Amino acid sequence: MAKLELLDETEIKIRNCIETLVGGTVTAMERQVRWRPSWFVDVICRGETLKLYVRGDRESDVVPFPELKREADILSVLGENGIPAPRIYGMCDDPVAIIMESVPGTRDVASAATDEERRDVARQYIDALVAMHNLPVEKFTEIGIDLPQGAEEIAQAGIKAYLPLYQKNKVAPEPLIEFAMRWLCDNVPQHRTKPSFIAFDAGQFLFDQGEIKAVYDLEFAMIGDPMTDLATMAMRHSYEPTGEAISVLCDYYAEVSGVPVEEAVVRYHHAVFSTVACMQFAGAIQNPKPGDPHDVYLEWDLALRRTLLNALAKNVGVTLQTPAKLLEPNKRNQSLHSMIDDMAASFETHNELQQASKECVLRLLDYAQIMDQYADQLDELALTEAVSFVGKCESMPELQQKLEEFVQQAGAEHDQELIQYFHNQLTRKIQVCSEIGIGRSAIHIEDDILA
Repeated sequence: MAKLELLDETEIKIRNCIETLVGGTVTAMERQVRWRPSWFVDVICRGETLKLYVRGDRESDVVPFPELKREADILSVLGENGIPAPRIYGMCDDPVAIIMESVPGTRDVASAATDEERRDVARQYIDALVAMHNLPVEKFTEIGIDLPQGAEEIAQAGIKAYLPLYQKNKVAPEPLIEFAMRWLCDNVPQHRTKPSFIAFDAGQFLFDQGEIKAVYDLEFAMIGDPMTDLATMAMRHSYEPTGEAISVLCDYYAEVSGVPVEEAVVRYHHAVFSTVACMQFAGAIQNPKPGDPHDVYLEWDLALRRTLLNALAKNVGVTLQTPAKLLEPNKRNQSLHSMIDDMAASFETHNELQQASKECVLRLLDYAQIMDQYADQLDELALTEAVSFVGKCESMPELQQKLEEFVQQAGAEHDQELIQYFHNQLTRKIQVCSEIGIGRSAIHIEDDILA
């Protein structure tokens, strides 16, 4: 934990807020090394040590529900109704942050003592998910959560939530996203008319000694179709395993809830969540803001677009073909990139946060070099392969604009060909990024979340 005399101005404000909220004395603070500002805090209160966690604001324009108090209220409702959740002590207004209980445990199911414990933890999470889905939605509308009405609104609750953010930040055509939104609108599961409170970004929990202690990260939670949570849990499973096979957990969900798990509906919501995730970061990629975790957003964007294309392919019934690899890269700026890499690598760092920032810069430099080497080939192939849709285009901006207009009005007869086209362009980009950090997440995405 950091010495209190070394706290910066922000941390001093947080310390003062905590001491007012809980009536104790902060004895230690430790900044969590991640892209989001967060702290672990020790407080002496009435002779006992409280372990707190401070969840700070993202400080970026990539969330559909930017008010952190919304998430705090959701966690409070869950805790009051028997769902394992951290206790909320209150809000800090400056800087904006949730002051909550620091829950013991880990998300890493590989740390379970036995395979039996690991599988039991996974089932405990499903138990919590079913209990959450069964809570009366009125408990959440009372704290301001929107209630969708009818099959279309329930199916597209996520799209509705993210659309204003996407439209506000969109500065360039997004043909893949626009295609996905059109497809989702045309293929709503019309029989799904009962809404539930959902995590939306499901699969996040902490466990300790074989027992789930808390669900967490509910900033995207909303009211929608409960099958969404099975889809997003399955998505997360590819890089953060749940502890049991997804097919087994879906069967267990059906057993506990008494509600059959419809594979087609789960796959639809896989496409919904993948789409809104791409919508979320589209503006930040095209028009980056100072202070954003740029390398993280680029890595996520590659992975999420691959996830979206896999989801669309499974929904439409396309067997995706892998395009041929690109030719050898050009080396025209190789010496310049070597110079920049050498200078950046030489910068000294004096703490974990500075080292993390340096690593972000190095990751961006790797990405810039790869794009410099392969951009001409990527663009040429994208232009050539789109001729059947939009005719000959002279530039990538012209292609992107015409392709977006095309997908917005194209009929279902073009779906398979368009999905394969988008897959070709993205797969080539992932191939050339496979050896650098920003490509790491994308190469681990599973083709089928329910396999």
